Amino acid sequence: MKKEVIAYVHSHWDREWYREFEIFRMRLLRVFDNILDMLQHNMLPSFFFDGQVCALLDYLEIRPEKEEIVKELIRQKKLFIGPFYVLADEFLTNRDSFKKNLETGIKISKQFGCDDFVGYFADTFGHSACTIPILKEFGIDKAVVWRGCGDIPSEFEWRYKNSKINTVNLIRGYFNDIFATNLGIDKKAEFLKNNLDKIAEKSGNVLLMPIGADHLGVPYDLVEQIEQTNNLLEDYEIKIGTIFDYFDKVKNNFNKYNFDGELLNNSKTFILEGSFSSRLDLKKYNILAQHNIETADKLQKYFGGKYENLIDYAYRFLLKNQAHDSIYGCSTDDVHREDMTRYRKIMQITNNIIEEIRFAQGYDNKKIINLSDREYSGLITFKSAKKYPYEIIRTERGFDTNLLTDILRIPVTEDYTDIYTYIARVENIKKGVSDFKPDMEESDLFISDKCIGNSKIFLSVQDEKILIGDKEFKLIDFIDNGDSYNFGPDENDKGKLGKILSSKIHLNGKIYSILEIKIELDDILTIEVGLGKKSSHLDFKIKWENTKKNHLLQCSIDTNGKITNTLSEDLGEIIERKFDSDYDVRKHLPKEKGIEVKTNNVPMQRGVWSNNVGVVTKGITQYEVVETELRLPILRATGVISNPKNPARTTPAGPPIKTNDLQQLGYNEVEFSVFLGQSDELKPIIDEIFNYCLVM
Repeated sequence: MKKEVIAYVHSHWDREWYREFEIFRMRLLRVFDNILDMLQHNMLPSFFFDGQVCALLDYLEIRPEKEEIVKELIRQKKLFIGPFYVLADEFLTNRDSFKKNLETGIKISKQFGCDDFVGYFADTFGHSACTIPILKEFGIDKAVVWRGCGDIPSEFEWRYKNSKINTVNLIRGYFNDIFATNLGIDKKAEFLKNNLDKIAEKSGNVLLMPIGADHLGVPYDLVEQIEQTNNLLEDYEIKIGTIFDYFDKVKNNFNKYNFDGELLNNSKTFILEGSFSSRLDLKKYNILAQHNIETADKLQKYFGGKYENLIDYAYRFLLKNQAHDSIYGCSTDDVHREDMTRYRKIMQITNNIIEEIRFAQGYDNKKIINLSDREYSGLITFKSAKKYPYEIIRTERGFDTNLLTDILRIPVTEDYTDIYTYIARVENIKKGVSDFKPDMEESDLFISDKCIGNSKIFLSVQDEKILIGDKEFKLIDFIDNGDSYNFGPDENDKGKLGKILSSKIHLNGKIYSILEIKIELDDILTIEVGLGKKSSHLDFKIKWENTKKNHLLQCSIDTNGKITNTLSEDLGEIIERKFDSDYDVRKHLPKEKGIEVKTNNVPMQRGVWSNNVGVVTKGITQYEVVETELRLPILRATGVISNPKNPARTTPAGPPIKTNDLQQLGYNEVEFSVFLGQSDELKPIIDEIFNYCLVM
């Protein structure tokens, strides 16, 4: 008896990748015209539009006359859309933006009449377990995954803490373009048999098989081809159906196998982990933009909510940038230049919302608002053209915000003036608005040309080393023969250490001080180490002009003990990971086709901790464990989307298109903070650094 194969027809749609958005959209018009025509004329039973609605909106923006046809096909259960706005990466988006992606996608899907949803993650580079409770929160009880699953069977129960979800592993991936080729039907049947045999090894009596690929249309004779193929297949009967048909037929299989935690096993599928450190300028803007939108949204809701449409407008820019190929940094230079433009728009919109609301309250910098649910103690900064008896850390030229928000005044040349950035420390600021009363206690800061510290933490430059307490901090540079997807190590490369050239006082303040350290590592790097009064963390800002190609530049902090586990942030939660700290990637480079090397590199969002060393970052979204060291990539410079000779991956992951901007030549800047303390301090320090307190 033949096994039943449910084939769902789809097209995986990257808004932008190896071609730019508008070019891909012109292809989208042709592809979706074709699909709608087939659905309307009963030439195709059903079509799954890749789990996202943004591509549909992109289509209808040019083809508005097709909207009613789309709605009717959805009503007839022939066309399925959503639940996401875009197919975003799961590790590089924070909890609020991930939820906004779902909320927006479901809202739009329902407006079109669709209410059948599955958490569809066909091509994201590994899967975060923290997505499970979020999907459940939105009433979604099923998911489809692929990369990172290892030997997991087709149907399994995916678990995280107290949540679980019925999940399908696409054993052979989502890519199946065999029916669009010019091969004869016998060759197609042979290919399908081999493919289905591999799926059957991990499945029950019913198999799920995708038909479709990246930006691919559907052959008009697909149904006929399937009928001809079925006549040649002895063990399988292919039927076009839906993902939902499949879930219904195998509903009793999911509890036979369960898996707890994240899916980052690359033994069977590439997870392309180097994308988490490609184009770190994008990652930095993503983290800052997410925080800015949340701050603006919290502020406008507190004071009456007149900016909802602007916040949604800013979120649309953010979500488009979080489509997986966009946020990964593995697209063309023109794609990412447009991403950067969208990030700048987000910052312009949100900064203006914040300033307008502050000005409208008329507090004149005498109040402070805490928008979070916990008390805040820490540093606070604000800008003003007025003189106040607070410490100034920066002066720049500009227009007073009051002038820019007053519609009855026009700033003129004489109004271009000094704008001061003030810093103060506040203690125990409760939720809501309260008086701005800076801490006036005596400062515990001390600084010299070789040392900066306070009563909680210190850094010293001695014996040609930088020490945070007794933990050595250093910069290391490695050869990178890789691409936007994978770091490509040289098996004989031991790395080049940075040499300390000088250190001196850069800012000597009572509230905040900065020590400047110069490092030579082919280029000259300037490290500004800042520390605040009573702060438990040192703030690092590293600035340099990168003139070198094809290299990986890392910061390393020696924790003085083998690292066997870490805690890091993922979708707003702190998760634990275990490591073999003695693993050496350079001794395991693949020699066979179809293998991606295992590494000790993993994604993170804003923080990581191990062995009483914690790091909170503003844009570094990956870390590596090497024996006793936590290493952070501050630059990964390569020059091609996919290098066919990448030593870490024996087959291409995309086209070999040159991307000069990926080398990140010119000015670079990264920021992060380091603390020495217990694991339970990581989340509070993240909250302190990414605070929601504003001087009004």
